Amino acid sequence: MRILFIGGTGTISMAVTRLLAAQGHELFLLNRGNRCEGLPDNVKVIKCDINDEADAAEKLSGMTFDCVGEFIGFVPEQVSRDFRLFNGKTRQYIYISSASAYQKPPASPVITEKTPLENPYWQYSRNKKACEEYLMERYRENGFPVTIVRPSHTYDERSVPLGVHGHQGSWQVVKRIKEGRPVIIHGDGTSLWTITHNSDFAKAYSGLIGAPEAIGEAFHITSDESVTWNDIYRYIADALGVPLKPYHVSSRTLADMGSGYDLEGSLIGDKANSVIFDNSKVKKLVPDFSAKVTAEEGIHRTVKYILEHPEFQKDDPEFDSWCDRVISAIEKAKQGI
Repeated sequence: MRILFIGGTGTISMAVTRLLAAQGHELFLLNRGNRCEGLPDNVKVIKCDINDEADAAEKLSGMTFDCVGEFIGFVPEQVSRDFRLFNGKTRQYIYISSASAYQKPPASPVITEKTPLENPYWQYSRNKKACEEYLMERYRENGFPVTIVRPSHTYDERSVPLGVHGHQGSWQVVKRIKEGRPVIIHGDGTSLWTITHNSDFAKAYSGLIGAPEAIGEAFHITSDESVTWNDIYRYIADALGVPLKPYHVSSRTLADMGSGYDLEGSLIGDKANSVIFDNSKVKKLVPDFSAKVTAEEGIHRTVKYILEHPEFQKDDPEFDSWCDRVISAIEKAKQGI
């Protein structure tokens, strides 16, 4: 099939790119060309800033596709641009939304595609919902062949999945664990969470491409495994060969003390909630899909990769200092009671 990805080199999309290339599809990536290292040789890059709609239209002139995958659309203005660019030029348009758009707090911990989309805590999630609504309206009114995909916490070898981290990513937390320093875990660490390795996500996503039953439908794609946040951080410490020194802080306190890190959205509106994803809908359409990489295995792989690749070890002294201040403030508050 002839496929175009908008993006195609990010955490979620790189695994899909590699899988489709290995399967022999004719794959184009429309992006700025800043992360082409590691791309398969048979992938073609169209260098373009898609926010320059006129330039994108010129470079895509005369091209049609079996599928267009949008990985970097975050607000309705971006997907409305896509509609103008690809209406009548693709047999399928797959939009990456987010499972964080589901109802928070959830009425039930078991999440299906029928769970309402309502997240009052995170603008990012509300924007994703608005994008979905626009695209489904185009499907109903214009026949635009939309498929919605909602990933949850998907990761790759370049970044360890965490609940709380700074603007530079996960390394500073890994470093604190490695050095035997206390590491902040939100809540008491016992809430259930699902992390999905991008290689598993890619298998289900690729199975939706070209499936007529997927048009006009929404699917989430996650692992079936649910683990606690204490487990996740312990897997990191185990991979480093050191004991974990957890410091538990309520999610509400962290959100109040860490406004610069958008913890209101990412914790209260997402990771602080226990959720269990029911993947039966995507499995019905892609029956050979199952997530094989366990949380423990995936984290061990990622830690090993980061330790072997210094370019992913980005120090974050600002976040490190914030962690120390939060811990110090709570300890002083305990002494004053």
